[in-house]
Amino acid sequence: MRYTSDLTDSEWKLIDYCFPKPSRKGRPRRHSFRELLNAIFYLVKTGCQWRNLPKDFAPWRTVYHYFRLWKRNGLWKQIHTHLRIHLRLVEGRKAQPSAAIIDSQSVKSTETSDERGYDAGKKVNGRKRHLLVDTIGLVLRVLVLPANIQDRDGAQRLLEAFFGQKTRRRVKHIWADGGYAGAWLATARRLWRCTVEVVKRNELHTFKLLPRRWVVERTFGWLGRSRRLNRDYERQAATGETMVYLAMIRLMLTRLGRS
Repeated sequence: MRYTSDLTDSEWKLIDYCFPKPSRKGRPRRHSFRELLNAIFYLVKTGCQWRNLPKDFAPWRTVYHYFRLWKRNGLWKQIHTHLRIHLRLVEGRKAQPSAAIIDSQSVKSTETSDERGYDAGKKVNGRKRHLLVDTIGLVLRVLVLPANIQDRDGAQRLLEAFFGQKTRRRVKHIWADGGYAGAWLATARRLWRCTVEVVKRNELHTFKLLPRRWVVERTFGWLGRSRRLNRDYERQAATGETMVYLAMIRLMLTRLGRS
């Protein structure tokens, strides 16, 4: 193992079946899928540019090609969903959660971003990551929007994307902070048959452990360990969402590899 972000043998065995086996016909593959994943995880962890990937890896154009290919065909999301279910079962939970927590995080973006806005509350010019996690902090869905979009509007779009998928969802209760209060709570109850409980802070300037809200804050802390996510460097919002999934994939592989 050359870098701390490289996959171990036990971690690679968890996802090696997700990639096609070598074909007997045609030119042999020059770079293995494991090597390509190591390069992508290195970029997410260190925050370097694609062109500045170390020479130990495959050429950056090859790595970026497969990253974009697997983003478009949905492979990253499939791997993320598989690992989340696997880890929940290892933790003694059911495969699909029945409760979740929602929150957002405003981050600065670069001038190359195709869409961004100004969050007056956080005084951040960039984008906002809307996150839906289960009760142990694993990501269920992420949505990246301009930072000027209100939390309640972003939450509605996030839940539309989450419940609009073909698979059946068991989530019936969601915790949120005071920024999500509004008329959309009735919409969530009517459209998706789930209740959204707004957990408000009662006392200012004092530490108090609020029910379930700390779970999603811990998830944001996990994501902060990946330097690529300390700021939104991506041109497309969909690429920013993929980076969040990649950071969680690496985290879940580490946990499952140990167990």
